[in-house]
Formats: sequence, structure tokens, C-alpha cells
Amino acid sequence: MSKDDQIEFEGQVTEVLTGGMFRVQIDDDHTVIAHLAGKMRKFRIKVVLGDKVTVAVSPYDPNRGRIIYRAR
Repeated sequence: MSKDDQIEFEGQVTEVLTGGMFRVQIDDDHTVIAHLAGKMRKFRIKVVLGDKVTVAVSPYDPNRGRIIYRAR
């Protein structure tokens, strides 16, 4: 998937799941299961419950995504 194909959403982490996965609430009615992007793992950026994050979602599977940014 190229960078142009992904759709970015702002959301909040509502649940920390096993295996490095997170449940992110994007809208009032839409949630996404997301994992950390490679750069966030490389630089050891921690994501905890309640963090505001940016999620990149593929148009082919809108229920899964990658966390690409954590707001301070």
C-alpha cells in the first residue's frame, strides 16, 4: 500500500489489546483495531490508554489501521 492510498483519521485509544494492538475510537460510532507503525517502534514511542493518535487506514479494510503519530 502506498502512502497516497491510506486515509488518516484522528482518534483516541480506548483499549490496549494483546500483541501490541490498540482499539482506537475514531468517531462516535466507528472503532479501528490498530498496531504501531515501524518508525514508532524504532524510536520506542509509547502509546497508552487515552492518548490522542493519528491512524492510517487502508480503503480496502476500514476496520484495521496503523498508528502513525501520537499527539502530546
